[in-house]
Amino acid sequence: MTDAVAAISDDGARLATEEVRDLSDLDMDDLISAAHDAIALDGGFGWLRPPAHSIMRQYWRGVLLIPERRLFVARLDDTICGSVQLHFSSAQNEAQRLVGRLSTFFIAPWARGRGLGSRLLVHAEATARESGLLALELNLRATQERARQTFEARGYKNWGINPHYARIEGRWVSGYSYSLSLIDGEGEDGGDGDGGGDSHGDGDGDDEGGGER
Repeated sequence: MTDAVAAISDDGARLATEEVRDLSDLDMDDLISAAHDAIALDGGFGWLRPPAHSIMRQYWRGVLLIPERRLFVARLDDTICGSVQLHFSSAQNEAQRLVGRLSTFFIAPWARGRGLGSRLLVHAEATARESGLLALELNLRATQERARQTFEARGYKNWGINPHYARIEGRWVSGYSYSLSLIDGEGEDGGDGDGGGDSHGDGDGDDEGGGER
């Protein structure tokens, strides 16, 4: 599922998600700006504060070069405002070749409240199924309560807690491990939130973020 999936919101805004395999300079700048805004507000996908523009550019360019990763972006009126990555296991990891992982899931603060996070999840999950994956997994910081609620509403199951998941400002922060079965009858989709992993929410109950990198 690589084509863009588009819709029009109630207020006439154009909403879309798509898988990207290359980024124009404009799209790259928009992605970096959106990630910067999200990290600055809440922290996210491993960073505690926004890194330099050049580091972010290097990171996203690197993502596009990794064969085992697929990058999906959300657009609001054609401007990139969020992302999620779908990771596949390497060829050497035969035992987990049917299990994918989600990371860097976020929506910029100015684009929240429109369900774009949920649309990103739907797109990534559909691609995972079409690619033959049977399950997805991700990790979230314990501090991301609304993110956890969003994933749980979509059927992701919390199967474990790591008390030493992250070290922030001299304190340990626990992490939660989640999985979702993609086999019909074993998982249950639901929820319309702008879901998220590690961070990023607004005041109306929507939340965007991402599993760690």
